[in-house]
This record gives sequence, structure tokens and C-alpha cells, in this order.
Amino acid sequence: MARQQRRARPNKAKKPAAKADYFTQPGKRGSVIVLRKPIGNRITAKVCGVMPTRVHAKMLVTQLEKAESVVKDLFLEATDDGIEALDAVLTACCKEVMEKGPKVREPRPDQLQDDAPEADEA
Repeated sequence: MARQQRRARPNKAKKPAAKADYFTQPGKRGSVIVLRKPIGNRITAKVCGVMPTRVHAKMLVTQLEKAESVVKDLFLEATDDGIEALDAVLTACCKEVMEKGPKVREPRPDQLQDDAPEADEA
């Protein structure tokens, strides 16, 4: 009987995970800043929004990834019209995240007064 040859198995090398284009930084008073890596002719990262919590920031990142998948050159355009369009998309995404995301409690007015330094201490 003839021996059968072994079949070559396809090489299933794992591809390295693509690095995220968006990242976050802590902001003032517990807020989270969402930034986009520099792309095209940009030198610095583009601030995409300032969100009150990490949950909101994650929602904004997914929203922006969806928007960027539709409009591929969203962050590449350096003309005035492109910059205006980008600002409009960023504003719309931030507004939608704030509407659909978890509700954020505003500080009570009496808490704001307690945090302020009292002027009549002398």
C-alpha cells in the first residue's frame, strides 16, 4: 500500500492586535479626556471630547470609531471645511453620548458653597 502524504496545515500565526487610535487621559475634577492619535499632517493628538466618567468616555470612543469607519478621512482633512465637519461630528457624538449614557448628578448648590473659601474669615 502506498503511503498518503501529509497535508500541509495552514499557518495560523496570530496577528498582533491593532493598536487603538483613541486613548483617554484623566482630566480635572474626575473627568476623562478622549484623544485621537495624530494622523495625516497632525503633530499632536486631537482632543475629541471631555466626558464626566470613564463609561461616557468608552461610549464616545465606540461612537467615534463608528463615525470614522463611515467617513474614512474624517481626521485627515486639513481644509477649513474638513475642520468644521470634524468639529460638527465630534460635537454630535459627545451630545449623543451624554443623552444616551448614564445620568450624571450635578453637585448641589449647598455643596458648591461649602467648597468655596469663606471671605468673611478675618
